[in-house]
Amino acid sequence: MQISAALIVFLLIFVLIFLLKMPIPMGMMTACVFYFMVTGENPKMVAQQTLKTFYTNYTIIAVPLFIFAANIMNSGKVTDKVFGFAMGFVGRFKGGLGHVNVLASLIFSGMTGSAIADASGLGKMEIDAMRSEGYDDGFSCAITAASATIGPIFPPSIPMVIYSMLSGASVGALFMGGMVPGILLAIALMIYVAYIAHKRNYPTSKKIALRDFLKYTLTAIPAILTPVILLVGIYTGVMTPTEAGAVAGLYALIIAVFGYRVLKWEGFKQVLIDTVKGTGTTSIMIGAATCISYIVAKEHVAENVAGFITGFTDNKYIFLIIVNVSILILGMFIDTSVIQVVFVPILLPIATAFGIDLVHFGLVVIFNMMIGLSTPPFGMLLFITSGVSGTPLKAVIKEIMAPLLAMIIVLLIITYVPDVVLFLPRALMHYGG
Repeated sequence: MQISAALIVFLLIFVLIFLLKMPIPMGMMTACVFYFMVTGENPKMVAQQTLKTFYTNYTIIAVPLFIFAANIMNSGKVTDKVFGFAMGFVGRFKGGLGHVNVLASLIFSGMTGSAIADASGLGKMEIDAMRSEGYDDGFSCAITAASATIGPIFPPSIPMVIYSMLSGASVGALFMGGMVPGILLAIALMIYVAYIAHKRNYPTSKKIALRDFLKYTLTAIPAILTPVILLVGIYTGVMTPTEAGAVAGLYALIIAVFGYRVLKWEGFKQVLIDTVKGTGTTSIMIGAATCISYIVAKEHVAENVAGFITGFTDNKYIFLIIVNVSILILGMFIDTSVIQVVFVPILLPIATAFGIDLVHFGLVVIFNMMIGLSTPPFGMLLFITSGVSGTPLKAVIKEIMAPLLAMIIVLLIITYVPDVVLFLPRALMHYGG
């Protein structure tokens, strides 16, 4: 495979941005600029194509809408209601707060689609509660980080929306396909919590009276209904995923302001600021991805990688092993958003050539990327849970290894049993992929 001088410069700058710890989106754009400087090309055409992508892609509009909804859920203290409901439901078991942690993340994931929102908002409450009952800080942070990864797997999901834009796969089918893997991950983590709770003799939380549980349930219902409204709306055809994002934002705002009365004007202004920042970062990232896609196509990178892999094996299951191992390794060092927008477009044509369903492939890739958020040395969720709790990072890394094993087992299941992902889309959406 012949590599041009311009591509070598691009790759060197790309690596350098990580070593220098530049902001990733700007660093990616810088690498692209250097490529065009070496080739002498006018980047005007690529810039025009990028703008065209934004203006004509209806699906991508869902991203800022779901970011807005996630910020509302965090700032509006809806997390309190979700945590109280989960406590009443599973707190009575051995290691109850560990189970509450996982269940609350599963519920919260149906409202935000963001692992970062889960860990930074709900996570602090979970860790503080576990600390007060005598749980080890490292364990509390580790299970919080691991359970937060359910966010982008269980619908709705921001990474799924971006993957849909990159691949053309149905957002609705991706959302439906993520339900069973999300639940499987929650079950796997709760099994781990049960084992550790008995081994370390973690306490059973105080049993909540039926009257109090019913009170928690009633107050949590408006929040819990969020994913139900979205999914029913999408799968009945009443609304598109993008319209569902708008409904999610409006519904979150209504219940936070009028239902729970916990979001004031100052809080709302901060929500808007955080949403603009998050949207700006994502937009620059997608713009950089469009530019990189042009470079990948011009340099025939995808064809060369495909030729190498197909020359190595003609077995799609071996290919899936290569994909999983590669993304797991990349996830240890590279931000998941970079993996998605840079490497996934290279892998998509190869997956198609092997006859792998794009919805199934999307869930495998996204699940794998979410594991990367909890893998040392640079897992973002490890830093967040360590930061919000004041726990040494070393203690969190020590405790995350077992949850990572549980997550990898679920990853292998969804990789090699495609029906785990495709059963619901086929049964409820008549998906024919």
